[in-house]
Amino acid sequence: MESKLPMSGIRVLDFTWVAAGPRATLPLANMGAEVIKVESARRIDLSRGRPPFAEGKSGINAGANWVMINADKLSITLNMTKPKAVEIACRLVAISDIVIDNMTGGVMERWGVGYQSLVKIKPDIIVVSMPVMGTNGPYKEFGGYGMGVEAIGGIKQISGFPSRMPVGTGFAFPDAGPNPAHATVAILAALHHRFKTGKGQYIEIAQYESTICWTGTAILEYSVNKTLQARLGNHLPYACPHGAYRCKGNDEWCVIGIFSEKEWGELVQAMGSPPWAKEPKFATMEKRKKNEDELDHLIAEWCMQRSREEVMALQKKGIPVGIVQNARDVLEDPHLKARNYFRYVNNSEAGVLPCFGPIARLSAVAERVPRPAPLLGEHNDRIFGELLGMSEEEINQLIVEEVIY
Repeated sequence: MESKLPMSGIRVLDFTWVAAGPRATLPLANMGAEVIKVESARRIDLSRGRPPFAEGKSGINAGANWVMINADKLSITLNMTKPKAVEIACRLVAISDIVIDNMTGGVMERWGVGYQSLVKIKPDIIVVSMPVMGTNGPYKEFGGYGMGVEAIGGIKQISGFPSRMPVGTGFAFPDAGPNPAHATVAILAALHHRFKTGKGQYIEIAQYESTICWTGTAILEYSVNKTLQARLGNHLPYACPHGAYRCKGNDEWCVIGIFSEKEWGELVQAMGSPPWAKEPKFATMEKRKKNEDELDHLIAEWCMQRSREEVMALQKKGIPVGIVQNARDVLEDPHLKARNYFRYVNNSEAGVLPCFGPIARLSAVAERVPRPAPLLGEHNDRIFGELLGMSEEEINQLIVEEVIY
């Protein structure tokens, strides 16, 4: 059924690493694109050997994050500091549809594979750059990872409780979530544009800019009203109650968010119409907001007498509520299981680990288990020998010269 995958026939030359770029190319690979990761033993992808590992496993091919976001891809090793490696990369560009990187601004240009060079090789090439601060301007050489991106993008400043230090998003870093999602959508739009016009595109997605959009109205508030948004904890200005409440059990929690008087009425009824809920100070959204801390305490007392599953059952009454899940909860979530979201893949060095399923289930595409994430340089012979037609002697010589390295 591979031929029916919607991205079959699309080749991606992937210079990305860690999270932002690899997660952008993962949906393309899952949907049939030939994604060729360009790596090097000189600069091993940080996620390759980073824990967690399956029990008894470790090494540069065994990191769980690597395994999860690089399934269905191929790996070649090119030492891009060598002119011959750049020549090989350019040969691959000539037969590719997309080139993508998430290097610091200027790196691809210094290697000789920036957009202006690549478009001369293949005029309809789609080139995607995902640097932290863009490819021009005074901060173009500013690099970093998710934690730094969410800080400069303002996410940390508005995340947390007002009386405490900012907390950010935990492990839900922007370079692993919104940034790659934006890039994937932009790539699909560029492919659609090329299909209609025959023209390629250059796409720059600065991770900084892609993150700022998740600050909501904070920038507008400051630009127009000179008001700095305060950290609100789990509260929202237009909902009450709105928070995470401890439930019965060991560190188990539920979130509840009430956005209308109808939902408030349903919640009160579900709690057995306690006398305090009928007090005037909780009669309207505006009054509840003024007494929000007290209200949170009362709802927390009610939740602590029930399991999180009992509290989540309020969904049946149209009340927005859900359990706070840890990693094990997510893997065992019945909704995700029913949709076969996680696919368990046997990796030769990492063991059996879960991988993300495709972003969409298509009626014309058979269910399939992703191919394991590649070992470092696993597909050198296939790409250099079969695809580019290099002889075994030529490949071996390039290995000796540390071009293929």
